[in-house]
Amino acid sequence: MNRLILIGNGFDCAHNLKTKYENFIYWYWKRVVAHMLTKSIDTYEDELCKVTNHELDYWGKYYLFHSEEEKDIYKFFINKEGDIDIEFSPLFERINKSVQTKGWVDIENEYYDLLKEYAFVDNINKVKELNAHLQYLKERLIEYLTYIDKQEVSINENIKNKMYAPIKLDEMSIASRHLLKEYVNSWIEQNDSIVKSKIHRYGLNEEIFDNEIASFRKNYKAGRVPFTDIPRHYMYPDAVMLLSFNYTHFAQLYHNEDLGFINYIHGKIEKPSGVIFGYGDELDENYKALQNKNDNNCLSNIKSIKYLEEESYRRLLAFIDAQPYQVVIMGHSCGNSDRTLLNTIFEHPNCISIKPYYYIKKNGKDNYSDLTMNICRNFTDMKLMRDKMVNKTYCEPLTRQ
Repeated sequence: MNRLILIGNGFDCAHNLKTKYENFIYWYWKRVVAHMLTKSIDTYEDELCKVTNHELDYWGKYYLFHSEEEKDIYKFFINKEGDIDIEFSPLFERINKSVQTKGWVDIENEYYDLLKEYAFVDNINKVKELNAHLQYLKERLIEYLTYIDKQEVSINENIKNKMYAPIKLDEMSIASRHLLKEYVNSWIEQNDSIVKSKIHRYGLNEEIFDNEIASFRKNYKAGRVPFTDIPRHYMYPDAVMLLSFNYTHFAQLYHNEDLGFINYIHGKIEKPSGVIFGYGDELDENYKALQNKNDNNCLSNIKSIKYLEEESYRRLLAFIDAQPYQVVIMGHSCGNSDRTLLNTIFEHPNCISIKPYYYIKKNGKDNYSDLTMNICRNFTDMKLMRDKMVNKTYCEPLTRQ
């Protein structure tokens, strides 16, 4: 059995990296101030907005050089502290409003909502303009993350141990128990050298094999123990794929070539042309209507189409088709912007369980329920979802504060 680890932005955040979209927006506004001060101009304009501020010399220098938080510079503009006029593009206006009112934003979701709004009134010029604005945002996001990607990060041994831990019986769906029995039977028939090879790859003590595993093999063949009593050392994943949805390299720190693969499903910042940034929800009731528009501008930023330009998606399909696998979620919100891909992973007959590592908020509450609700939206079969989801009793935080 294998393990597929979904690595999202929360993974980078767990390493104290400022990779949230709102961090990117704060950086953008600091960049605007820096540009205006450097050029000694009171007007700034790009594809996202036009800013005019006749008091920038005083306010801009104060916030740029005396504020420790980029968020303060963002507030300076959004709250219009001084004589400021801002003309937003529709997409950037929605993004900033979300950050201002909710403290966070899903840029890809905001894009998709506007795309539907324009496409369904046949305003193709607006669609083209929207796509151009998203492209500019992507370029600035890559610029920001390139800076973040240069930061030094230490490996979190607790996270690493979770990645390569044995799969537990209690984490497996009831419907997949027959797969465990088939798995045990296959291991029983394998020779010692194959079993020992796996033990060596995990750096385990060979004496464990000679005692615990050899004993189980003997008793299982004799019918004295059920297959569910399989020793934990049998349950180490045969292969582990780190499926990173991030553009940064930090997941690479946890990649073990002896145990599996790393797959940057949305590309990496070092190759901007391969970065996938858009929306991926073919289950949405409006998606079919977009397809029927017969205008490629409506589909140019749909992820499932972009997947065809690289090998990452086919590598994923080959992995999940190979043998049963457990899904482990580390920092991915499982929102609708990746719904098509997640549905393929979650409802695949080889998926034996879905184990989310949740986040503990500052108020002491956690987001396990939020994750569960997001995950359920990626299913078309709710009975299947309830069986595959690992209940909270057997889950834990990705990191502890």
